[in-house]
Amino acid sequence: MNEKGEICLGVAGAGRATELHMNALKRFSGVPVCYKHIIARRFEQVEKMKERYGFEKSSLDFDDLINDPEIDVIDICTPPYIHEDMIERAMKAGKHVICEKPLSGYFGTEDDIAPIGKNVSKVKMYDTLLERLDRLREVVNQSKGMFMYAENFVYAPAIVKAAEIIEKKQSRILFAKGEESLKGSSSPVAGEWSKTGGGTFIRTGAHPLTAILWLKSVEAAARNTEIKVTSVYADMETITDSLSEYEHRHIAARPVDVEDFGTAIITFSDKTKAVVVATDTLLGGSKNYVELYCNDAAINCRLTMSNIMETYFLDEDKLDDVYLSEMLPQKTGWNYPFLEDEIIRGYTDEMRDFIESIYFHRTPKAGFELAYDTAKIIYAAYKSAELKQPVLL
Repeated sequence: MNEKGEICLGVAGAGRATELHMNALKRFSGVPVCYKHIIARRFEQVEKMKERYGFEKSSLDFDDLINDPEIDVIDICTPPYIHEDMIERAMKAGKHVICEKPLSGYFGTEDDIAPIGKNVSKVKMYDTLLERLDRLREVVNQSKGMFMYAENFVYAPAIVKAAEIIEKKQSRILFAKGEESLKGSSSPVAGEWSKTGGGTFIRTGAHPLTAILWLKSVEAAARNTEIKVTSVYADMETITDSLSEYEHRHIAARPVDVEDFGTAIITFSDKTKAVVVATDTLLGGSKNYVELYCNDAAINCRLTMSNIMETYFLDEDKLDDVYLSEMLPQKTGWNYPFLEDEIIRGYTDEMRDFIESIYFHRTPKAGFELAYDTAKIIYAAYKSAELKQPVLL
């Protein structure tokens, strides 16, 4: 905290995740925040973000964040393959850490044959990841800093309201279904396992998966019991590589060694079930929802595409600077604009919770264990799909 009593923020990364986090923070003014320093790998990119959001400093070196005694919290918005190293270094330095999903993954070793998504066993990936997650847990537990998992679904108003209902009614979630699907990713490395730790299931499926895990934990707490995941049964496939270049023209997914379709059936210790779906084959924007089938209620949480507003355009004249929705290739015809996107998808309350947790010394809603469980289950799903059988946890 600086002499003005502000929480000093350092950010690693200057891509879409940084944009979402910063847009959310700009909506929140309950605690004073100093935008101290942003770093990224490319000078032009980091300078653009510095000017856009008013950071005091920018550079290309992560150590600049570590070595600044004024910086209280480091927000890691980088590609997943460097999450673990940044988390460890920041937490050993006593910094608070906000980390985008996923917590970590398997990104290859010197002995692996590239591309690793096609040549390395998912069984090896799963076992290796668990060892690394356990080591990272020790680092987090021994740090003076706080770890905060940036999973926006947990903070989305619809999911939060569902949790309130589950808690008050003590409802049992008998079946949950969640999905995030779109036409690919804006990241240039999304098709490479060595950079992302997997394909669409870890990149987008992590969102509904984590929301369901969190909602089941709310149910367990309300009923004063414990509910754990006992098995995962999954199927993964790369579908778009069967398309001709012409057939592929509307789909942004370009998988090298990752899946563009993934689905997993999750069984909990109370014998209830969940299904998580993630695909890179959906045109027309992004689809995000969680549905809950309870013993005394039915709850549908639709984050996108919502029908709060509809638009119809015959052309895109003068609409260049008008944002309608994510991954939308054109604005003509009928569309469902994203209204207050940072709020509806949870980013604003996510960043509010993290900053307030630091300022008021309280525990954040999304912490390390939720991040750990999500990564573990995702890789259990990859292992299951390879073995073509359930993986017991």
